[in-house]
Amino acid sequence: MRGGPFCAPIGGPVWTPIDTRHDTKAGVWGVIRVFEGELRLTYLEPPSEIVLTPDQPGLILPQQPHFVTPTGPMKMQVDFYDHIPKL
Repeated sequence: MRGGPFCAPIGGPVWTPIDTRHDTKAGVWGVIRVFEGELRLTYLEPPSEIVLTPDQPGLILPQQPHFVTPTGPMKMQVDFYDHIPKL
């Protein structure tokens, strides 16, 4: 596993690349964990959308196109795995 924190300051800057379409590589799963605030996770294939909170992490499958949209100030972290992670 490897991961890195991403934080949105109040007033939030332009988000790149998380607010545009992207995906993980083959064999790589991602888990988005929100520590403060909320984040909208939009899956493009298959199409769906969920709101992530500190109690609701988001799972990204290998090569699954998606993007995220902050709904306001928040703190989050993305962890990457080479196996299916437990949420």
